Amino acid sequence: MSRKDGWEKVGDAVEKGPFRGGVKIIVIVTALMFVGGIASYTLGWFGEASQVVREELGPRALLKKYEWFKDAAAQLDKKKADIGVYETRLTSLKADYEGTPRKDWDRTDKQSYTQWAGEVAGVTASYNGLAAEYNAQMAKINWALLTWAIFPQGLVPSFRESSGLTQVSKLCLSQFRKP
Repeated sequence: MSRKDGWEKVGDAVEKGPFRGGVKIIVIVTALMFVGGIASYTLGWFGEASQVVREELGPRALLKKYEWFKDAAAQLDKKKADIGVYETRLTSLKADYEGTPRKDWDRTDKQSYTQWAGEVAGVTASYNGLAAEYNAQMAKINWALLTWAIFPQGLVPSFRESSGLTQVSKLCLSQFRKP
């Protein structure tokens, strides 16, 4: 191709109009921007997903989750022990008055019994709430790594179902249902 042929093409383009070449360039640039926008949007999803994974499974996040589980388990153990202490008190008091109707008990002993029964109910409700939260955290996908690797698959949802509720506690709780 000679130099003259190249200039002839330019001349043909000028004769067809100066905007025809500009329209081609605009169409090409618009198509490239469209494809680039789609690629950028798609890559943004991957970038955001990797950021979420980093935030949820990073060492700091895993340590916080581990600490929460350990703290919750310790609180649950303490609440269970507290319930045991109250049940022992109630059993001892009940043994002191074995065969005596409650209406004939000493006034302070009746008050103590009622107060301790209320405390058993309160601590049991607190235990159940924390156990439910513990189990809910276990069920979350972003905590799955900890629950799979470190902890059991969940606590019993309530203290009553864990067979930790003795006959004395059941009797105490039934006292609140009486008019």
